[in-house]
Amino acid sequence: MERIWAAWRARYVTHESEDRDDVCIFEALPSLGNDREALILHRGETAFVLMNLYPYTSGHLMIAPYRHTADLQSLSDSELLEINQLVTKCVGWISACYRPQGFNIGVNLGSAGGAGIPDHVHWHVVPRWAGDTNFMSAIGETRVLPESLQDSYDRLLAAIKS
Repeated sequence: MERIWAAWRARYVTHESEDRDDVCIFEALPSLGNDREALILHRGETAFVLMNLYPYTSGHLMIAPYRHTADLQSLSDSELLEINQLVTKCVGWISACYRPQGFNIGVNLGSAGGAGIPDHVHWHVVPRWAGDTNFMSAIGETRVLPESLQDSYDRLLAAIKS
């Protein structure tokens, strides 16, 4: 079996990439008062949609409940329903903007499960294209994205509003 390492993620997963305190970003960002700065694209009743600051691909979105919990089983039926409805909407918004050939949709539970923020459960919606994997991330420790986060934000927000 071959292994391809994504060394660029180590600093993020171990929280070495920035000075972090005990404030959860999924609690802090909605209260910033500036959705564009926070990369929040949509606010629902129990959950919200935001762009990933460290995207795997352009259009990589996340959905998080407002309520702070790491425990999937503690989410209410209304939270789970809205989150799943938002996953479906995200697929539609991303499809309208980027026309991907597929998606990775998932939840990483706990540090051992790959969660970069293990204390607050959240979903990833990642658009994919045939052949979109390359060795820039693994060898060059560089992620290549074709547009800036702010350009992606504007593009996705336009799709949401249409």
